[in-house]
Amino acid sequence: MSNHIQITPSILNADFANLQSEIARIGNSDWIHVDVMDNHFVPNLTFGPSMVEALSRATEIPLDAHLMIADADRHAPAYVEAGAKSVTFHVEASSAPIRTAREIRSKGARASMALRPATPIEPYEELIPELDMVLIMTVEPGFGGQKFLDLCLPKIRTARSYIEKHGGECWLQVDGGVSLETIERCAEAGADVFVAGSAVYSVEDPDQMVNDLRAAAAAVSHS
Repeated sequence: MSNHIQITPSILNADFANLQSEIARIGNSDWIHVDVMDNHFVPNLTFGPSMVEALSRATEIPLDAHLMIADADRHAPAYVEAGAKSVTFHVEASSAPIRTAREIRSKGARASMALRPATPIEPYEELIPELDMVLIMTVEPGFGGQKFLDLCLPKIRTARSYIEKHGGECWLQVDGGVSLETIERCAEAGADVFVAGSAVYSVEDPDQMVNDLRAAAAAVSHS
């Protein structure tokens, strides 16, 4: 059983000087994806907890904070406190993923674990019951606008099979190069939550693109 298709635009590609009006342009979104980068785990620097807090006050749409930061175990709870309804930590930056997931959940947010393109899913199958979402990166994290990596599709399929095996409650998110050209392949492989940055913010009507992406994924989804 696959969950309902959800589209999560990334504001990494939005106009940072006008974030409130940029968020207003994507009112049909299920979530807003906030890329948190520390210039250490990835070679880019973006938002911190205070920015997440300001965003959570500016919109009713729930925030999905993707922590591309070192020492995720220590910092993840601050993002729940800042107002994120879903917090994703990278397994490569976590030495205690189960404890971190439980801490995120105990504070009232959804706990999600991300894997870089080269990180295999197989060693982490047992963690799935502790998670509300698994994020498969389909580009190297750090910068928006990169090309989708097809080599990640088998990993999406494997992750979907593990989720089904463990009860199917966990969502499966993809992030990186998601567009009308690539979303069907991801949905076919079993993803149900899609992060789209440049695909949404590079068009005249971002809200229409959110609807178009959702329809394209739904057309091939396993639900």
